[in-house]
Amino acid sequence: MQAIKKHSWKKRLEAKEKRMEKMKDITSNRIIPTNKIVQALETLIQPGDRVVLEGNNQKQASFLSAALAKADPEQLYDLHMIMSSISQPEHLDLFEYGIAKKVDFSYAGPQSHRIAQMLEDGKLTMGEIHTYVELYGRLFIDLIPSVALVAADKADAAGNLYTGPNTEETPTLVEAAAFRDGIVIAQVNELVDELPRVDIPGSWIDYVVVADKPYQLEPLFTRDPRHITDIQVLQAMMIIRGIYEKHQVKSLNHGIGYNTAAVELLLPTYGEKLGLKGKICKHWALNPHPTLIPAIESGWVESVHCFGGEVGMEKYVASRRDVFFTGRDGSLRSNRTLCQLAGQYAVDLFVGSSLQIDTYGNSSTVTRGRLAGFGGAPNMGHDPGGRRHSSEAWLDMKTNNNPLSRGKKLVVQVVETFQNGNKPVFVESLDALDVKNDAGLATAPVMIYGEDVTHIVTEEGIAYLYKANSMEERRQAIAAIAGVTPIGLEHDVRKTDKLRREGLIALPEDLGIRRTDAKRSLLAAKNIEELVEWSDGLYEPPAKFRSW
Repeated sequence: MQAIKKHSWKKRLEAKEKRMEKMKDITSNRIIPTNKIVQALETLIQPGDRVVLEGNNQKQASFLSAALAKADPEQLYDLHMIMSSISQPEHLDLFEYGIAKKVDFSYAGPQSHRIAQMLEDGKLTMGEIHTYVELYGRLFIDLIPSVALVAADKADAAGNLYTGPNTEETPTLVEAAAFRDGIVIAQVNELVDELPRVDIPGSWIDYVVVADKPYQLEPLFTRDPRHITDIQVLQAMMIIRGIYEKHQVKSLNHGIGYNTAAVELLLPTYGEKLGLKGKICKHWALNPHPTLIPAIESGWVESVHCFGGEVGMEKYVASRRDVFFTGRDGSLRSNRTLCQLAGQYAVDLFVGSSLQIDTYGNSSTVTRGRLAGFGGAPNMGHDPGGRRHSSEAWLDMKTNNNPLSRGKKLVVQVVETFQNGNKPVFVESLDALDVKNDAGLATAPVMIYGEDVTHIVTEEGIAYLYKANSMEERRQAIAAIAGVTPIGLEHDVRKTDKLRREGLIALPEDLGIRRTDAKRSLLAAKNIEELVEWSDGLYEPPAKFRSW
């Protein structure tokens, strides 16, 4: 009988230990000296590694990303970067310098134009554009990281981490590396003897480094009510009356924007007038939007689970424990992964916006010369086939009496017919089709597919797409509310009355809304200062939002 060759089942662990052995000249414990971080990264990371870098919408591992960009390209090259959000210049500097070669990501808002140009110039290789949940999932399957670079507020000598109100995606990124013998490095703002709470245990963390300045945090979800227009107030009134009230929507997610901020600020005024408190908008998957403060204070909101925190909302959240998820220390416990899943499966409605919508309701924020990505919109902006629990709003989407028919999640797109620069939002064909060919992508980067969209809201009215019996009816309903865009001009105005009678579209007048009533005076707060007043002084807005 032939002898069986012995096989090592600890190759990943052995490789990790070999790398860490080389760290003895840099540190004798798990604390990396701040001034030796570049040397440490060059020691712990090897060419071709998959490196997951925390850089989500708000919290940035900015010290670690800047340090990685200072590495010697002769030593460190061809890295495969995995980032949920490409939002800092140094994220793309890595590719300019030759340190990184390939990228998989979800969102690239601030860097969307640059990444599109670099892709065209051959400076980087594209993996895929993901949704957040999809990218997080792949970290445990076929994109398992060799190294994870993350950020936290505080650490103790044992490496336990306190993430404060901005936990966000940190536990997910750490777990994917820590339990597959990858290396985890956490930048922190300070080392302390005792943490307010332990958010990530030290046994998951290999090294901690105190950053030269606190990690970067963006007030991404703050919208100043001063910039909300009368048109956005009109759209918000239609959403409340024609969707939330009509379908009795109790659990929901709002995307980022002034149109959804307007909805939040109309609940205590217009919504109150309609007698809807306690009937709609009770449970939210949402960051702590400052514009939600009046609705919370006036008793509309029962619970909010958050993707992340928001700058200036820390004291307010800690003082409203009955509404938010908080730890014993009072600070918010956010979790981007779990909140995305809650937004996908547990809420009845998602409302968001887009840069382009085609004739059948397909939409995308990826346009010519702009590779913005999607973030979490596709997670929450689709009808999850695995849902099995029912709700009034979900069941209201049923359009037949088939005993096996199911409800449907409400997916709402709210847009003005023209965006900045007088560019029509409604187009015959999405730019995403051209981007697919130019970037060599396997599929077109569509954000939300038309088959999932149940409603579209413009300043003209609402299209109830879930009622359409054919693609032609869907096209006609969209055209009817597309204004004077090329798609809107195709609409046969003689069919408008028929569409209204059949409930495929509703104009403001059909909802009992007078356009002349849509004024900013309806907003519960008309500026940031009034939001501070509503919060009893607990909301502390960043300096750039202070105008008083």
